[in-house]
Amino acid sequence: MKVLVTGSGGLIGSESVRFFSAKGAEVIGIDNNKRAYFFGPMGDISKNIESLSTIESFSNFNIDITDRHALSKLFQENGPFDLIIHTAAQPSHDWAKKDPQMDFNINANGTQNMLEEFRTQSPKSTFIFTSTNKVYGDKPNTLPIIENEKRYDFDQNSKWANGIDENLSIDQSTHSIFGVSKAAADLMVQEYGRYFDLNTVVFRGGCLTGPQHAAVELHGYLAYIVNCAVNKKPYTIFGYKGKQVRDQIHSSDVVNAFWNFYKNPKKGAVYNLGGTKQNSISILETIDLLENSFGAKLMYSYNDQNRVGDHICYYSNMDRFKHDYPDWSLKKSLKDIIGEIVNIVSDRK
Repeated sequence: MKVLVTGSGGLIGSESVRFFSAKGAEVIGIDNNKRAYFFGPMGDISKNIESLSTIESFSNFNIDITDRHALSKLFQENGPFDLIIHTAAQPSHDWAKKDPQMDFNINANGTQNMLEEFRTQSPKSTFIFTSTNKVYGDKPNTLPIIENEKRYDFDQNSKWANGIDENLSIDQSTHSIFGVSKAAADLMVQEYGRYFDLNTVVFRGGCLTGPQHAAVELHGYLAYIVNCAVNKKPYTIFGYKGKQVRDQIHSSDVVNAFWNFYKNPKKGAVYNLGGTKQNSISILETIDLLENSFGAKLMYSYNDQNRVGDHICYYSNMDRFKHDYPDWSLKKSLKDIIGEIVNIVSDRK
């Protein structure tokens, strides 16, 4: 088995490398550590790539996915592949507004480059794309939402009681620049599956997290807030009274979903992927959990200006994926995830 992973040094990419290497696969990685450019030293994933280099069946290539010639050469010299996992991206909702052209070039055009190499040089493989819940824009904010003491939530008498499913429209909403570039890629991955009859899937992720996340203020909420609490760094809550809700899914559960899809692929599939209601948590609830369960008290301030296009409440309804892949289930609870991150951050400290 031969697997190609873009963004191999990132959270989901590195988890994919380890998972499929353990299954006996030869894994080819693509990562040029662009995160260090986006986010500075805290976003640098060179140590992740260095740690992966000890895996005998893994090789990483310092390639930019916007360089079609370099990608084509890699496919020619290392393919064909059985599985392509495309996680490389400009990943930040906030950073994208600094340079919309670069954001779109990486997320949309880079994905287009990957799809063409897949179609022309490795068409029998399966193409997995990590999209985002930001493709729904701020449409979730128009759904029936109630306010509780420490969180917002979907009205439990509405059709959205179990979270956002794939039927929510992505039209007529404010997405953020990042949300649009990812939506363009999302739609193209679907189209290559349906139009060219190829095995493709779009996973629209909630908050994908884990202890290996190189999180920063503009990306990687849970790992970042844990890092601030453990290391006594100030944290800023942006809007919504700190009651905004996200669902958290561990990187190992994400990659296990990839594995289940690979074993029984489909054409142009779309699935929401997240911690679902059971792993949903607000910022205020996170602050309480960190202090009460892990003794990590957060120093925070409040800015009443919410981020443009941000969700008041979002958690994934995964009924469609669970129906199609009944052997998959969440293995890591919210407390498991936070505990792992606390331990890793404490060890580094």
